[in-house]
Amino acid sequence: MEQTLAIVKPDGVARGLMGEVLRRIEKENIKIVAVKMIRLDRFKAEGFYYVHRQRPFFSQLVGYMASGPVLLLVLEGLNVIERWRRMMGSTDPSKAEPGTIRADFGSSIESNVVHGSDSRDSAIYEINYFFTGTEITR
Repeated sequence: MEQTLAIVKPDGVARGLMGEVLRRIEKENIKIVAVKMIRLDRFKAEGFYYVHRQRPFFSQLVGYMASGPVLLLVLEGLNVIERWRRMMGSTDPSKAEPGTIRADFGSSIESNVVHGSDSRDSAIYEINYFFTGTEITR
């Protein structure tokens, strides 16, 4: 079994899309093993996106992620990283496959409703960034 971090971003929470995202996850028989709703401050958002610190969009990304509450999820299942990324669609909603979350609900590269880990290494880092072992159920 593999795990990945999923985030319903501030635009998804503000637009009332948490239930729809959860419904799609459960419809794909992906197990949700942890859930937490928080509001990131700038410091926590900067730490999470540290790998992008040299990129020109870093400050805007951090500000956006700190702009409202987010829903954090740990997903578990066979090939769940790949499966969740396929469900999300391309980062740019205009290029996302029809029927994906970002194609259906995203409005821009930044406001694209969801985040997902892109590899096993980033999944481990991202899950541990937000969750302790006792917060993840089996």
